[in-house]
Formats: sequence, C-alpha cells, structure tokens
Amino acid sequence: MPGFVLLARPRDDGDSAMRVGFTATKKLGGAVVRNRAKRRLRALAADLLPGSGLPGADYVLIARSSGLNRAHDLLRADLVKALKRVTRS
Repeated sequence: MPGFVLLARPRDDGDSAMRVGFTATKKLGGAVVRNRAKRRLRALAADLLPGSGLPGADYVLIARSSGLNRAHDLLRADLVKALKRVTRS
C-alpha cells in the first residue's frame, strides 16, 4: 500500500505552473510525525514533479500512515507510478 494519496487536477487557465499541496491528518500522530511525513513528500515532489508532472495542474499529496516508515526508494517508485497514471488520463 502506498504511503500517500495523490490527487491531480488540470486547471485549464493557461498558466503552465504546477502547484502542489501537502496534508497529513491528526490520525497520523502528533505535529512532529505529521511534519516528518510532509517533509518526505515535499522532497519527493520537488525531485519528480518538474520532470514528470502535467504543466498547469494542481497536485495534492495526502500522507498515510503506511508512508511513515516506508523506504524512500519505495515511496519514490509509488510516486512515479502515480504520476504515470495521472498523465495517462
């Protein structure tokens, strides 16, 4: 099970900038745990979205508890797979 949920929506406003948001609910744990989860997702997004994302789209990455201890390379593979699915649509 991936460590996050990816939501994507093209804006269709003529602006090619990609916007990204990150969220983690209190179900994950305290502020330290939620911030760690968001930092991990931010690092992945900064690495992969510029080359693999759709220009002019909004992305939201929602942290899940399975991603807290998931290896970085597995999270990266999950995001690559999710971005391929989004760009295919």
